[in-house]
Amino acid sequence: MPDIAHERFAFDTVFEANGHAVTASPRPKRNFTSEEVEAIRKAAEATGENRALASIANRQADALGVIANAAQQALPGLAAVAHEHRVGSADLALACARAIAAAALDNFPQAPVRAALEALAREIEAAPRLIVTADAELADGLQAVLQETAQAVGYPGSIQVRVTPGANPRAFTLDFGDGSASFDPVAAAGRVSDALHAALAAEGLHAEPLMLGDEARSRIETEDPES
Repeated sequence: MPDIAHERFAFDTVFEANGHAVTASPRPKRNFTSEEVEAIRKAAEATGENRALASIANRQADALGVIANAAQQALPGLAAVAHEHRVGSADLALACARAIAAAALDNFPQAPVRAALEALAREIEAAPRLIVTADAELADGLQAVLQETAQAVGYPGSIQVRVTPGANPRAFTLDFGDGSASFDPVAAAGRVSDALHAALAAEGLHAEPLMLGDEARSRIETEDPES
């Protein structure tokens, strides 16, 4: 059993043999003035208030601990939601880009071939012949456009346009002997989509957290070298 500390017994009042008191413990006061009562009341209220404030502070600390624990448990779920939002935004952006690119190719189907020939002007200047293969729809009327572009870039060789059966719409290849260049809108869109989703997958749930409102504005202003 644990040791229990015992207080030594003592008498409140000790008398001599002749009856005189040697020592006497002070008796508790039973009568108080109104000023003393008011002072005791204020002291009691202050003590009670301090105890209540201490209890409230302890409860607040416990509540903050619970909130912090709940927030910590919710962070992985929030990261997953943010990642899904990024993937969805990327898919939406790709869909919009495909629609815009398709509309541009419908309105200007021969523009990519013209741009490719202009970009390859230095590579093909010594080639005696340029063979352009494309789908039937794109090849129709392409000869005149290529001749006009070749004259503009100073290419003196001959240009032949051939139809490639089964080629994707708007796809073409420029073959100049020493090399070639190809463009396929479907394949290009697939490569962009694969690269973007590969980057998102590599980033995973470790991406920089989303910033909204004033926080994002403050970050931009902080990183601006001119600010």
